Amino acid sequence: MGFQHFEFRPGVFHIQDAMGVCMTLLCGKDRALLVDTGYGLEDVGAYVKTLTSLPVDVMLTHGHHDHALGAQWFDRVMMAEADFPVYFEYTKADWRRHVLNGARDKGISVDEEAYVDASMPIPEKLEPGDMDLGGITARVILCPGHTPGSCVVYVPEYELLLTGDDWNPTTWLFFPEALCVQEYRKNVREVLKLPFGHLLCSHQLALFHRVQLDWFMEYLSDECLKAARPVDAGARFGVRTSAAQLPMNQVLVFDQDKFERYQGGEDDE
Repeated sequence: MGFQHFEFRPGVFHIQDAMGVCMTLLCGKDRALLVDTGYGLEDVGAYVKTLTSLPVDVMLTHGHHDHALGAQWFDRVMMAEADFPVYFEYTKADWRRHVLNGARDKGISVDEEAYVDASMPIPEKLEPGDMDLGGITARVILCPGHTPGSCVVYVPEYELLLTGDDWNPTTWLFFPEALCVQEYRKNVREVLKLPFGHLLCSHQLALFHRVQLDWFMEYLSDECLKAARPVDAGARFGVRTSAAQLPMNQVLVFDQDKFERYQGGEDDE
C-alpha cells in the first residue's frame, strides 16, 4: 500500500496516503478514532488495522473529496451535519474521476471502475464535545471556515490540535461553500484560546509548533488581505481569488468577492 506514517506520541499516528493527503489515528486503551480518510484510492481500513486492533470510529473534519472518499472502506462515518451537503457533492462520480486523473498523473494504479462505483456510507451526525478513547480524549470543536461544518480536534493529554483544512501552511478559503475570510478569522481565533503546543494538519506529514498558527492569525489583518495578490486558484468554480502572504512562508488563498462584501459589516479584528 502507498501509505506512510509517523507516530507523534504513543497511539497518535499521522498517516499520509499515496496522493499526499493526511489523516490521523488516535488510539486509546479502549477505542481508536480515525480523523479523516483521504482519497480512498487504497484500502485505508486495512492499513489502520496494521496499526491497531482496537475498534475504530471514523470522523471527517469536513466533506471534501480528499478527506471523505476513503470513507468507502468503512461501514460508519461521522461528520458535522452542516457539511452533509458538501459530502454528498464531493463524493459524486465526477469528483472521483477528477481524483483518478490526478492518480494517473502520479503513476498510481487503481481499479478505476470499482473506485467510481464504490458505495459511500450515509454520514451520521457528529456532535461537538469529548470522545473518551481510554486515556486519550478527542475533543471535537466546530470551526466553520474552509466549509460550513469544518471541525478541528483537540487532544488535551498531548496539547495537540488536529486542524483539518482550517489551517495548512497553504490554506484554501475559496471553495463556493467556504465562509468569508472575516468569519473564518473569528472562528479560528476562538480555537487559539486552547492550550495546545503542536499542530497536525491535513496536507503535510509533519508536526508543527503552534507558533505557526499564532503568526498566521496575528498577521491576517484587513490590511494584509487588501494587499493580497490576485491568483487563478478559484477558476474551476468561477471564483475570484487572492493570495495573502504570511510569515514563515504561509499563504491564505481566499474569495476576494466574499471579503469585499463583508467589508463594512461586523468588525472582527
